[in-house]
Amino acid sequence: MIERVGLAAFQKIDPEKAHGLSLRALRMGLAPLPGPITSPRLKTDLAGMSLLNPVGLAAGFDKNAEAVPQLMRAGFGFIEVGAATPRPQEGNLPPRLWRLPADRAAINRFGFNNQGMGPITERLAKRPEGIPVGLNLGANKDAADRAKDFATVLAHAGPHLDFATVNVSSPNTEKLRDLQGKAALSALLAGVIETRDTLARRIPVFLKIAPDLSAEELAEIAEVALESGIDGIIATNTTLSREGLTSPNPSDQGGLSGAPLFEKSTRVLAQLSQHTAGALPLIGVGGVGSAEQAYEKIRAGASAVQLYTAMVFAGLSLAADIARGLDALLERDGFASVSEAIGTGRDKWL
Repeated sequence: MIERVGLAAFQKIDPEKAHGLSLRALRMGLAPLPGPITSPRLKTDLAGMSLLNPVGLAAGFDKNAEAVPQLMRAGFGFIEVGAATPRPQEGNLPPRLWRLPADRAAINRFGFNNQGMGPITERLAKRPEGIPVGLNLGANKDAADRAKDFATVLAHAGPHLDFATVNVSSPNTEKLRDLQGKAALSALLAGVIETRDTLARRIPVFLKIAPDLSAEELAEIAEVALESGIDGIIATNTTLSREGLTSPNPSDQGGLSGAPLFEKSTRVLAQLSQHTAGALPLIGVGGVGSAEQAYEKIRAGASAVQLYTAMVFAGLSLAADIARGLDALLERDGFASVSEAIGTGRDKWL
């Protein structure tokens, strides 16, 4: 009841201010924190990390790692914070976040606003033991060498992470997506992997890609990923498309997330699953708002899923609800584990 009242109040104020207030409420203990949600069916492995369940929090919700201890007790199997850049940056000028309630969607054009790797790393270093926590790596928009920025953040924060994500797919930093090209991506990932291999403790490195890729571009990314030594792919980030919206389009700039992205991102996920043939774990993101949709992502080829936008409309308790519902769906269909279900419905999306 408290969560429903809070959600109703937040919907009436500026979305970016509401987001800040939700983080504050979380830190103050005013949000539901059910603790670990798990079962023998839900326990799974993701690139060597043991997960209590395969439902993760996507980057962007806690950009500055301010509520990590609380989020670790919110029912997720893993969480990702950031994106973090070497130097603090303000991001794009507001307005830069819009809710689309009729579509269960949002559009943002934040532009990697964050406090920088220093304060973020300090908080990560103090986090408690528990579920895996990762950091989304970003680049400063005015960096002379953006590819180097990813390695810089990893070198600084890496000792305090369980995984890291190379984010070259945000649409809100000019020309960032150019780094998804074959030559540029190969060079960038080589630098990141070289840095990862200098860390005292080896951590998985994931690559987060855009949904707005041609079949040829997607095949190239899969090829680079398999050759580079990365540990998995996150599919996908937000889309520049406005296809499927019933709400008036509030901005031609920025990335669309939420329910309208589900089919597009799941199709990309299935294609990646086909290209990689099980050689790399995939994390399905985009439009996950129910246990059924999380299950669809897994059956399309994902080893785990992440969510964010759906919580704007359903609340933080959605994570635990999806984990419990996913457990029931696995039991219904006779799967003894998440891993048994991966890719069993892929052909539907090809």
